[in-house]
Amino acid sequence: MTNPDLAGRLLVAAPALADPNFARSVVLILEHNDDGALGVVINRVTAVPVGEVLPAWSSLASRPGVLFKGGPVGLDSALGLGQTEEHAGLIGWRPLRGALGLIDLDTPPELMADVLGALRIFAGYSGWGTGQLEFEIDEGSWFVVEATPADAFTTEPDGLWRSVLRRQLGELAMVSTFPDDPSLN
Repeated sequence: MTNPDLAGRLLVAAPALADPNFARSVVLILEHNDDGALGVVINRVTAVPVGEVLPAWSSLASRPGVLFKGGPVGLDSALGLGQTEEHAGLIGWRPLRGALGLIDLDTPPELMADVLGALRIFAGYSGWGTGQLEFEIDEGSWFVVEATPADAFTTEPDGLWRSVLRRQLGELAMVSTFPDDPSLN
């Protein structure tokens, strides 16, 4: 593997990435190993309220309280991403990095209600086979940057691509000013 474990880090789409599933996307990597990678796009909201799909979790869902489109794979499945400082021994919790973790949505929500600081639910996910993500990074399709817990739970997901790039150092911060159509630059 040419890149270190990327779990818990962000992939930020380069301006030239034209795939409509990933153009101007920010992906939180949930798993990364020799078999491939799995992540969720954290800046694509849907119009579907969490309560329509998972009513038991709707009161815990962070604003705007809708499903997010995690990627083009498995759109009929849901992934829960949470934030809590008190996860030791928490049933249904799989730590990711720091206070971030995956939530087993089959767990009764009341077991997490008192400790969950934030919750986002994703329909679908993004996946890469062996070496595929590394190839895309090497060819310049993605920038790899550190994530903050606030990234995954931003109340302004439409501006996340620019804000994540803007906080980077050097030339990467300038990329945040690229127009939506890179050919205009």
